[in-house]
Amino acid sequence: MSTKTRYTVIGAGHGGKAMAAHLGLMGFPTTLFNRTYDHIAAIQERGGIDLESSYTHLNAFCPLELVTSEMSEALEKAEMIMIVIPSSAHAEVAKNCAPFLKDGQIVVLHPGRTCGAIEFAKVLRDEGCTADVTISEAETFIYASRSDGPAQAHIFRIKEAVPMAALPANRTKQVLKIIHEAYPQYINGGNVLQTGMNNIGAIFHPALTLLNTGWIESTHGDYQFYIDGVTPSVASVLEALDRERVTVGSSLGLRARTALEWLQMAYNATGNNLYEAIQNQPGYYGIKAPPNLRHRYLFEDIPMSLVPIASFGEYYGVSTRAMDSIIRLGCIIHQTDYWRRGRTIEKLGIKGLSISELLKYVNEGILP
Repeated sequence: MSTKTRYTVIGAGHGGKAMAAHLGLMGFPTTLFNRTYDHIAAIQERGGIDLESSYTHLNAFCPLELVTSEMSEALEKAEMIMIVIPSSAHAEVAKNCAPFLKDGQIVVLHPGRTCGAIEFAKVLRDEGCTADVTISEAETFIYASRSDGPAQAHIFRIKEAVPMAALPANRTKQVLKIIHEAYPQYINGGNVLQTGMNNIGAIFHPALTLLNTGWIESTHGDYQFYIDGVTPSVASVLEALDRERVTVGSSLGLRARTALEWLQMAYNATGNNLYEAIQNQPGYYGIKAPPNLRHRYLFEDIPMSLVPIASFGEYYGVSTRAMDSIIRLGCIIHQTDYWRRGRTIEKLGIKGLSISELLKYVNEGILP
C-alpha cells in the first residue's frame, strides 16, 4: 500500500492535466476533478493521461487513481488539494469544497494571484466550514504547459524555484515539508501578502492588453505580445504600475520585488529600464498576443490582481492612479464593474484591520 501523499487536482484545463499527469507519473495516488464531466470523460475512460515533454523522462502514460466530477469523491481521501483553475473561480470552488473538507487537509492555490488564500479562507468561514484546513498559495504556476487533446498534456518546462506561503505563515514549513516529496522547487514565500504583492502578472497582463486593444482586434493577436506590444511608452505605463505595486507593498511592511528584479531573477534578463529588459528576454520572442479581449489577462487579472492591490492602496493611503486607470478602462471595454466583482478588502473580510492586525492574521491566523 502506498505511503505517498494522496493528491487531488481540482481543474482539468491545461495546467490541471499537466499537474495530475506528472503526479501520477511520479507514483502519487492522484485524483483529478473537473466540474464538467465531458471535459474528463476521455481521461476517465483511459484511466490516465498521455504526457509529453521536452524533458525526455516525462514522456509516458500517467495513471490516475480516480477521475470524477463529484466534489465529495474528489476530497474524500485527499491529503493535498491542488487548485489549478483561474483565480476568478477560487471563491466558487471554496464554496463547493466547504462541506467536504476535513481536518489536516492542505489546499494549495496554483497560483493565488493577489489575496487568493485570504479570499478562500473567508468563503470557508462564511460557509460554516469548521475543518482545520491549511490554505496556501503559490506565487506563480510551476509548469509551462498546454493540452494537446482530451487525454493529453504537454509540459514545456518546470520552474526551478516557486515561492509558496500558507495562511497563516507559521504553517508554511509544514506545507513545504509535505509538498517537497513531489516538488522540491517550492520555496518559502514569506506570507500570503508577500506572494500576492509579488504578482507580476498584475503589472504586465492587463495594461499591455488594454494599451494594444486596436492591434489585438485588428490582427486577432497576430503579433508578438511582449516584443512588439511593449514600446517605450507602454513600458513607461508598466513602470508606473510597478512603482505603485511596490509602494503598496511597502505600506504593508513588505519588500516586493520590482519588475526589473523579477525579470532578472526569472529569466536573467537585464536592462537600464523595463523596456530594455523585456526586449532582452529571449523567451518573450514568439509569444503571440491574446486573440481577442475576452481573455483572462483582463477578466482574471483585473479583479483578482489589480483590484486588491489598488484596494489596499486606497485603504492604507497609497495613490494608485495608474492602476485605477487600467481598472477603469477594463470596466468600460468589458461593460462590467470589476471593483464590484473584484477582491476588495471589504470582500476579503479584512476591512478595518490595522497593519499590525493584518500581519498578525496572515502570519499567525489570528483575526481580531
